[in-house]
Amino acid sequence: MSFDGDESLRARLLELSEEHRDLDAAIDALILARTQDQLKIARLKKRKLALKDQIHCLENQITPDIIA
Repeated sequence: MSFDGDESLRARLLELSEEHRDLDAAIDALILARTQDQLKIARLKKRKLALKDQIHCLENQITPDIIA
């Protein structure tokens, strides 16, 4: 992978990681507030899980699993 491509993947990885942390904080805040909007919490959790999958995929692209 080229240096520029690797750097853009790392930048995207940082963006996704930040969004993942923000969603985690938002979910925690809604739970602590004892909100009755369970649908919103479920949607945020689903989005967080999708971000985790994207993060994992990018991490694998940056450092592929090499079988020795």
